[in-house]
Parts: sequence; structure tokens; C-alpha cells
Amino acid sequence: MRLDKYLKVSRLIKRRTVAAEAASGGRISVNGRTAKPSCDVKEGDIIEISFGQGSLKVEVLSVAEHALKADASTLYREIT
Repeated sequence: MRLDKYLKVSRLIKRRTVAAEAASGGRISVNGRTAKPSCDVKEGDIIEISFGQGSLKVEVLSVAEHALKADASTLYREIT
């Protein structure tokens, strides 16, 4: 699945266009490498998102085309 679509489905970023802009701007990395919006995401990948002062690091647990709001948080696990 594309990175920008995964970020939207998992609700880590609310809109796909915002996710694509963040990836194009170099603020998202997958497995330690700066990622483009079209980067392929699969189970076990580590995604790191830089937000202004902080950052969020998550591990992809599953990939789904659609997810309900209640189920979106089961697609990933936060890493501290």
C-alpha cells in the first residue's frame, strides 16, 4: 500500500494530500530512509513522522484498504 494512503487509513494524518505533502517535504521516513508518498508500506515497517518540535514513531502491524475509526489504531503500534 502507498505510504500516503496508509497514513490516511490509519488516521495518523487526516488527509491523504497532507500526508503526501509531508512525505514530499522529507518529514516522513520508513525504516530509516526518507520516503516519498508512493513508497510501499508493509507489515513490520517502522514509520517516523516529524511534527514541528516532536516526532512520532510507529510500527506497522497490518495493512488494510479501509478501516473504521475505532479500528484504525489497531493498524499500528507506537514506539517510544
